Amino acid sequence: MLSRTNMHKYQTDDAQFIVDKKRCALWLDMGLGKTVTTLTAIVDLIDSFAINRALVIAPLRVANSVWHNEAAEWSHLNHLSFAICTGPQNNRIDALNKKADVTVVNRENVEWLVNHYGKKWPFDCVVIDESDSFKNPSSKRFKALRKVANLSEYFVELTGTPSPNGLLDLWSQVYLLDTGARLGRSMTVYKSKHFTADYMGFSFTPKADAKTDIENALKDIVSVRTATDHIDLPERIDIVSKVQLSAPVMKQYKQLEKEFLLTIEQSDIEALSAAALANKCLQFCNGAVYDENKNVIDVHGAKIDALADMLESHQNENVLIAYNFKSDLARLKARFPDALELDKNPKTIERWNDGKIKMLLAHPSSAGHGLNIQKGGALCIWFGLNWSLGLYQQFNARLHRQGQKQTVRIVHLVVDGCIDEKVMLAIKNKAKTQSDLIAALKKA
Repeated sequence: MLSRTNMHKYQTDDAQFIVDKKRCALWLDMGLGKTVTTLTAIVDLIDSFAINRALVIAPLRVANSVWHNEAAEWSHLNHLSFAICTGPQNNRIDALNKKADVTVVNRENVEWLVNHYGKKWPFDCVVIDESDSFKNPSSKRFKALRKVANLSEYFVELTGTPSPNGLLDLWSQVYLLDTGARLGRSMTVYKSKHFTADYMGFSFTPKADAKTDIENALKDIVSVRTATDHIDLPERIDIVSKVQLSAPVMKQYKQLEKEFLLTIEQSDIEALSAAALANKCLQFCNGAVYDENKNVIDVHGAKIDALADMLESHQNENVLIAYNFKSDLARLKARFPDALELDKNPKTIERWNDGKIKMLLAHPSSAGHGLNIQKGGALCIWFGLNWSLGLYQQFNARLHRQGQKQTVRIVHLVVDGCIDEKVMLAIKNKAKTQSDLIAALKKA
């Protein structure tokens, strides 16, 4: 059993930062112990009678397992009692009626929880695990939580990806901490002060001083830690493996991209908007597209063949595969019948970490947060890309994190001359915006 003395100094410092600041954010790289840090602060607050009951809002899989399991690993935390408020409503009600130090709810049930209590909000400390999931001010979860945010004296946000799509992502997260004191009382005010809109008002470019002004506004309530400053991680190698389409298939792709319409096997593949077109093009790159009736139409096997060749040359390794669409999953299972899907059964993760699964198929949204699967392998292959920097970074960090003993390779299967290349470029640009912000606040 680990004791508090095994914590790193930066973890105890950040626990004290939470206690002192009351309403703050920890922007921590994956693997830096945000859970133990936050639970340590909660214990200190309970012991000093500053709080009675804490609420943790987390992704579903994390809510069900990570927080109470982490507490059990530390001698100074294992006396904490937990209530897991997930699943059917009767289970959630039973959890709320349970006397517990920490109640853990999945973020999909935040609106229900706020409606359940109303102004009789019982939590004097709220923690959002992965606060970037509240970056959309139009979302139901944000609108619900903003009603009660000020009813909790302590409010803590945890994330490794505070601005996955750019600086606009920050407003709603910061608003929950200070009700607009730093970045403005509304998203409209924030945009008008720090951004310039295009003539249609659909896209916003940061003004010349926006980055510096935002950094200065946040430096008193944000603690930033990066893994390279505190732990020795194994080397990570990023690889782009180009996939070539045949000339006839590329012609079909270009037709879809240009005309928003493609007819294959008497089925129409139609995109009704630019966003829908981007989705269709990503599907096409992976090898199968949904038609207007939701039927899956195979268009090529180039990418799945490339994956098979790669696996052939890495037969002695266990491989984590990221897929994007349900059609990808079905085709991967058909081509590789021994592959297993990452499901909700904790035994699957145990078997992977024990080295008993050669090929694990996972969607980034279900494996992006809180899972410790670094013991099972060191090779990750992105079969299907998506636009989310947050999911991308979190998924890669399932293997490239503290406890990994091998060099980690992140392989991207990218179709040459198609939208896959644009996704890779977009992720790179988003990552630079975010890393610049984090670097500036580290210096503050």
